[in-house]
Amino acid sequence: MRVAQAGRTRSRTRWVVAAAVLAVALAVGGPYVYINVVASDPPDRLDVATQQATGDTAEAAAGASGSLDGTWTAGSGSQAGYRVKEVLLGQDTEAVGRTTAVTGQLTLSGTQVRSGSFSVDLTQVTSDEQRRDAQFQGRIMDTATYPTATFKLAQPITLGSLPASGGDATAKASGELTLRGTTKPVTVAVTARRSGDSFQVSGSIPVTFSDWAIPNPSFGPVTTEDHGTIEFLLVFART
Repeated sequence: MRVAQAGRTRSRTRWVVAAAVLAVALAVGGPYVYINVVASDPPDRLDVATQQATGDTAEAAAGASGSLDGTWTAGSGSQAGYRVKEVLLGQDTEAVGRTTAVTGQLTLSGTQVRSGSFSVDLTQVTSDEQRRDAQFQGRIMDTATYPTATFKLAQPITLGSLPASGGDATAKASGELTLRGTTKPVTVAVTARRSGDSFQVSGSIPVTFSDWAIPNPSFGPVTTEDHGTIEFLLVFART
């Protein structure tokens, strides 16, 4: 009887140890398999360099010979969003959320950008994870109270020259960024690519969450860094 009871005790112990080992394996291996096998790779950064060039036909080049002075409006093809590094139970990944609900305008005069601004409807930002989106819309960005993010140019940008069709130009844009009701000055490196009588402008803005009173995005088993990046790609056409 004692031998049989001891055998049953050892058997239960082995099952408990095996269950514990399995739980650890699932906790570590599950996120690894999901991130590296199941989940899709995060999208490329919003950058004119990664966009397919358009407007490089003879017709577009002819259109590019005229003056670009006037007001330009961001429309179809414009995107904006965020990129934040996440750690899920020891596994590194990137969280990316985006929207095409972007509006903007700028005014050109010669080789100078006289004024410019754009707004993003944060209530339309989505990622590949619904739980992340719920946190973003609620606790993190409180989009019910602060539905938009905005950037407004604080001073004109003087370019050396306007790029030819298919060519790029880079500049520093100083402006004011408003997130979650807080406005702060920022300087953004932007790249513009001209395509005939239209052009694209891309850039990224590093954001330390506490500077804009944004709660740390970490939730549940997911932890994040204390900062992230706002990315934008604006496609402008003459108004």
